[in-house]
This record gives sequence, structure tokens and C-alpha cells, in this order.
Amino acid sequence: MEKRMFFALPTFVLMASLFLTGYAYAKHVPPWGRSIDPIVSTDWLAANSGLQDLVVLDIRGGTDYSAGHIPKAINVPFTDPFSSEWVVSDPNGLWLQLPDKAALFNTIGSRGIKKGSLVVIVTTTGDPPYPFANATRVADTLIYAGVKNVAILDGGYPKWVAENKPTTTETPVVQPMPYRAKVDEEMFVSIEYVRKHLGRVLVIDARDADVYFGVRIEPFADKAGHIPSARSLPTPWMWNADGTYKDTEILGAMASGVLGRHKANEIVVYCGVGGYASSWWFVLTQVLGYENVKIFDGSAQEWVMYYDMVPYQWD
Repeated sequence: MEKRMFFALPTFVLMASLFLTGYAYAKHVPPWGRSIDPIVSTDWLAANSGLQDLVVLDIRGGTDYSAGHIPKAINVPFTDPFSSEWVVSDPNGLWLQLPDKAALFNTIGSRGIKKGSLVVIVTTTGDPPYPFANATRVADTLIYAGVKNVAILDGGYPKWVAENKPTTTETPVVQPMPYRAKVDEEMFVSIEYVRKHLGRVLVIDARDADVYFGVRIEPFADKAGHIPSARSLPTPWMWNADGTYKDTEILGAMASGVLGRHKANEIVVYCGVGGYASSWWFVLTQVLGYENVKIFDGSAQEWVMYYDMVPYQWD
């Protein structure tokens, strides 16, 4: 059983779940409708590489992919915060914005991804750990677009290689198909939504703690401090040094220590430009079962264009 499962079903319930879903390989069916765990190990992927509807999605740059990748993995890079098939910049210069729905659906369908696909996203490591956030940004975008069973490969491609698991330079043949779905219109919220709901929702600042406190200012949001009422929950804390995620118990304690244990409360997550916020959205909703989490896509970059930040003050 994956180490991030935070509760165990009785054996007879688990077996019934596997039978009813038709996924004999699944070890756990989370209560929010998933068929695979949101974070899968390299061992799991190696053992389940032949699953029907499995799509291994490598989002590293094309040069890295061509040098070697997991067998059957397809490549749709996320290497540019300004523009790629996964994100665009808007006319105001905001980074990491959602692509047009038609363009996004074309990206998904042209790679043979269906609503029922089991997508495992593969990234690399980095310092800062932006590649990990790139993976969750792609995962969140796929979920927004109606692909519900999206997982992250724990430790990414470097862990796969370190374990001497098989790699290839062969590019798989993909069967394109039309993709249509209903996007989740409530998943991403505007700056005006955030402004109007301050004091009524829990606002989470997913940036580094020194940025939240105003000790350091990032170049894309040139005002020190944070959005009023926001609480600090730094995204880099969720990963171990090797790029794997911390255990579910630790992630849950981090989240509940800041958010409380009432998982139905409305939460809005933001960061600098929309990367780190995607990581906490993914962990809160897909791993920990929080029910009402939204992403402020414009994040600090957009907020400082119109409003001030506030420094931290002791009560």
C-alpha cells in the first residue's frame, strides 16, 4: 500500500471497491472518486506500466526527454513560465495563466489523453523546486479540464534512473482523438473574488516563508509582505530533499496546523505567479481530502498591481 494512504478500509470493503470499479490493480480508492493514488511510487509505475488507459506524461524539456525517458512516456514540456501548451501569459503580463479551453482540449486530445485516462506526470528536480510545482500545475490543469485520475510520480525521473529502472529513447506512437469535457469553472478564482471574500475564506500564502514575512521580495511581485489575512504554508516544505513527498501524516499535520481540521471550509491558495499554489491545491484536495479549495491564479503578481501587501505583525 502506498505510504501516503491516510486511512485503511476494512478488507471486505476494499475488495468490493476494487471489484466494482473494475481496477484490479488499485490498492485504494479514495473517497473523492479517484481510481489511483494521487502520488505513485516508481515501483508502482514499473509494476503497472501495462495498465489499460495509462498515460505516462513526461513534462521535462524536449532535450532531456530525447536523451532518455520512461518507456511509453509521451512528452509535453512545461519549461517556460511564460508560454507553453500548459500555461500562457495574459495581456497584462501575468505568468502561468490557463490556456484557452479550445487550445487546452487540443493539447489533451492530440496526445491521446481521454477523460478516463490514468495519467502519471513525470518531472525532474531543481533548486528552487520549481519542477515539482510544474508537475502539480499540469496535474491541476488536467483535473480542471475533466481528467480526474491524475497522479505525480514520486521523486520524478531522477528517482526512476537512480533505481536503475528501464529507460528508452524511443518515442511512442500516439493516437490523437477529439477531447471534450466540462471544465471546473469554480477551481480558479479572480482577484476580485479574493478581494470580496477576504475575512470570509481562509487565504493561504504558499510562497517561501521569508517572502510571506516581507524579508525577501520576489521580482514579479515588488511589494513586501502578503495579502491581508493570509496565512503562511510554504510549498517547499512538502518535499523531501530527494524530491519525494513527505508522508501523508506530516502533510496532514502541516495543513491542519494552519487550516484547522474542518475540511469543508473554503480555502483560497495563492503564491507568486501560480506554481506553488497548484502544489497545495493538489495535496489538499487529492491527497488530504479538503473539499473546497480554490486557486487564485493571478497570485501575488496580480495582487500588487492593484493592492498593497501587509507585513506580518504580532498580535
